[in-house]
Amino acid sequence: MDEEKKKRRQSVPRTPGQPFTKDELSADAKRRASYIFKEFRAAFEFIGKYRKTVSIFGSARLSEDSTHYEKARQLAAKLSKLGYTIVTGGGPGIMEGANRGAFETGGGSVGLNIKLAEFQEPNRFTTDNMEFYYFFTRKVALSFAAEAYLFFPGGFGTLDEFFEIVTLIQTKKIRRVPVILVGSDYWRPLYNFLRNDLKDGHRTITDADLDLIKMCDNDEEIIKIILESPTNHGNGNHAV
Repeated sequence: MDEEKKKRRQSVPRTPGQPFTKDELSADAKRRASYIFKEFRAAFEFIGKYRKTVSIFGSARLSEDSTHYEKARQLAAKLSKLGYTIVTGGGPGIMEGANRGAFETGGGSVGLNIKLAEFQEPNRFTTDNMEFYYFFTRKVALSFAAEAYLFFPGGFGTLDEFFEIVTLIQTKKIRRVPVILVGSDYWRPLYNFLRNDLKDGHRTITDADLDLIKMCDNDEEIIKIILESPTNHGNGNHAV
């Protein structure tokens, strides 16, 4: 198609339901690829500033008076005092509780926020934050260079992040660091399912796979697990 035909075609208004042309799809793919690359590069530069981090995940829907919110706040404060920067998805709920604990102790409190149809403001307890358009670039940033991943009760998003990180460690795409489920009242049914059905019943995972996951509610024990694990010190959580 010559340039004159392209111009004429582009000037015709698109009718509802009209399929995209091959050229339009190709141009859109290139535009998206460029934007994705820029977001990845910005994310690596942003998170690479922090040399010692713990990523904390959990529901955006839990209120300030939730016991899990307060647990995240207290545990993050203790980790912050030990020199860890706390990294969350930057939203409300558990994320806010964790950021708040770090913020109130004067430590690093990072939020990696996401643009949603229902706009989600970064919580007010971050010392630094970055906004993402794509979920997958944000997930890479949340899993990059962390010394541990702590999972509090959450919904689909938290479960998605949990299974992705466990799979990345299982397949040696990222180094093994502690993956800790905090809040046994919420996590025990899932842990029992993994052990009894997947491991013992169907044998679709192994003892070694299940051993990648710890479930613990005691702050001191959680901190001990993290301190006794080899750390990355900001070098990137890459495969061995």
